[in-house]
Amino acid sequence: MKLLNSLIKVFSRNDMFRPPRGTRDYLPWEMWRRNWVIDRIREVFEAYGYEPLGTPAFESWEMLKLKSGEDIIREIYYFKDKSNRELGLRFEWTASLCRVVASHRELPKPFKRYAIGPVWRYERPSEKRLREFWQADVDIVGVADPIADAEVISVAVDALKRLGLEGFKVRINDRRILEAFVELLELPRNLSLDIFRAIDKLNKIGVDGVERELSKLGIPEEKRGKLMEMIDVRGEPEERLGEVEEILKHSELGLRGLEALRGVVEYSGRFGFRPHLLLDLSLARGLDYYTGPVFEIYLGDVSISIAAGGRYDELIQLYGGDPTPATGISLGVERIVATLQELGVLDDLRVGTEVFVASASNSVRDKAIEIAQRLRRAGISTDLDLMGRSLSKQLEYANRRGFRKVVIVGSRELEQGGVTVRDMETGEQRFIPLESLLDHLGPR
Repeated sequence: MKLLNSLIKVFSRNDMFRPPRGTRDYLPWEMWRRNWVIDRIREVFEAYGYEPLGTPAFESWEMLKLKSGEDIIREIYYFKDKSNRELGLRFEWTASLCRVVASHRELPKPFKRYAIGPVWRYERPSEKRLREFWQADVDIVGVADPIADAEVISVAVDALKRLGLEGFKVRINDRRILEAFVELLELPRNLSLDIFRAIDKLNKIGVDGVERELSKLGIPEEKRGKLMEMIDVRGEPEERLGEVEEILKHSELGLRGLEALRGVVEYSGRFGFRPHLLLDLSLARGLDYYTGPVFEIYLGDVSISIAAGGRYDELIQLYGGDPTPATGISLGVERIVATLQELGVLDDLRVGTEVFVASASNSVRDKAIEIAQRLRRAGISTDLDLMGRSLSKQLEYANRRGFRKVVIVGSRELEQGGVTVRDMETGEQRFIPLESLLDHLGPR
């Protein structure tokens, strides 16, 4: 006994029986709500014609590193298998998609795929940031026109609206505009990605923080100030695009980026998300592979996005495929669920098993099983007592589980050709003939 107690203390001290740091368990009532959110997102994805694609949770380490950026590479979960192969857990879905497209040239274009599932990043965990989290992605491969960028934004907007969210903003920019700023200020081109990573931290570390990052890169104070002035353009696209054109008039690269943004703005009216659009030249996105329009959706706190993405026209070729344009967006499931909970959207959500079949005595247990099976086969989610408990204990259990209806099977009611149905919300009980039970419990 002393040994057992010692082991328990050791295990508790070492957190052996707790989820690893940065991960968590989701109990049934939490999973029902997560699944409801994921199902609504999937329905919108499929309504737009996107197809599911399944890929491994771990991939080649070398493949994952391609164009990811130093910050992301440090966050990838890296390991070697028993054959000493270098592998890593996926940190997002794009790399796997590019590998599939590069190796399956027979896929018809445009290839519109979605993927929903867990990804892993070794970040500093917090209440709103886990190391294992779910992303829901849509991507369009094979379309260079801004209509594709507009569509993936539209998918995300419609998914959020389907979940009951409003009042969010879609920030847009183009990486070529940021590259043009580097060009116009005659900054070293080899520092472009480092500069973009610094700018991407603006909402987290502020202007002074970004200037310190730029200073570390050796950028002179005057040019740092000019760059911060250039990216300090945000507002309604129609009101600010002319101003941006004036800044970029001597940069062919920047004007191409501006043209793409104008295309996204034009299509946004046709797709119906124009009121949500906001031009923001400080938006950079942290991944190195973006080549055109980038976008981010946030609700309230601008430092926390609930969806983000952009265009990556050169990535598939890097994975051994043909030169292929591509764009996509990713929704953060955990952040969306947390936002819905904060807003109370999920409070009255009716999810979970609908009906519990209780046996008034062991003599009617076989009939209770028969009734439960009949309900299940009719598409009504149903549970029943498996432990032979008293009726009061069964009702107590049903109340704790949150069943909406309890079918009480008793010998007296069966003799009359029916059962008693209790509404667990109101406490009302009614005798229901067996031939009417499906109609009574079915969808209303």
